[in-house]
Amino acid sequence: MSRLTKEVSGPYAPPTAARELTAVSADGARLHVEVHGAADDPAAPAVVLAHGWTCSTAFWAAQIRALAADHRVIVYDQRGHGRSPANPVCSTDALADDLEAVLAATLAPGEKAVLAGHSMGGMTLIAASGRAGFREHAAAVLLCSTGSSRLVAESLILPMRAGRTRTWLTKRVLGSRAPLGPVTPLARRILRYGTMGPGSAPAMVEACARIVHACPRRVRHSWSKVLDLLDLDHAVRELTVPTEVVVGTADRLTPAVHARSLVAALPDCVGSTELPGIGHMTPVEAPDLVTARIRHLVTTYATSRANKEGV
Repeated sequence: MSRLTKEVSGPYAPPTAARELTAVSADGARLHVEVHGAADDPAAPAVVLAHGWTCSTAFWAAQIRALAADHRVIVYDQRGHGRSPANPVCSTDALADDLEAVLAATLAPGEKAVLAGHSMGGMTLIAASGRAGFREHAAAVLLCSTGSSRLVAESLILPMRAGRTRTWLTKRVLGSRAPLGPVTPLARRILRYGTMGPGSAPAMVEACARIVHACPRRVRHSWSKVLDLLDLDHAVRELTVPTEVVVGTADRLTPAVHARSLVAALPDCVGSTELPGIGHMTPVEAPDLVTARIRHLVTTYATSRANKEGV
């Protein structure tokens, strides 16, 4: 369980895993992995969830609770986040290596799963799209609130006209080394403005604030530099499995322009949803919708494929 998240109660409290394990990435980085639900039932369809920058496995609490009854739900902490130790290597290649390690550690050879990624987690899936391990295991993909390039230039965090000045200032805001400190009323207001829609319920804001504030300052800064330089446009064209895209219209971090670019570039885009008034934290702000899209992908592309292959 990630730091601070244990204080959150109700639907946003991190569920207890059926099984925990450690996956070891290509460079030796150790990743905390959890399997929820039907952990020992190979017939249960598998879902793999990758969280975003400054978050942890706790971010997917709503999806885990909803899917665990009839799925194997696999979540992991990105390197340096949650219970995965920090590592000096921070890059999109490292994200792809880590995902491959998690897939190899949790899925049988050739087993297919639906992969969902939020923000940096979506970028992880894109970065891994050409990898052998990804292609072996990915039945379909859901990309939530993510993009493949120009993250800082397109960010709407600062209410200014687009241009060099806004990009320069945004880079310094998102890449700040300043500690976030305790979760105070002011901290909640700032986080809500920057990452969530105006109608977000207080419990949602509280859950997200505790998760984000638990991310170590050095980890937050290190990964901000990777996101600043992100260019995965080429990898989007290699994401050939059926892929669905979800974004909130009030997303300031990865606004809808990114989702539209992904839809236009994806070889097999099977759906796109823009959620009115929802911000960047779509799995928390619109949990039922995100869960429903995952279920639909499982039924359409994972379960049906397994049945055809006689698994």
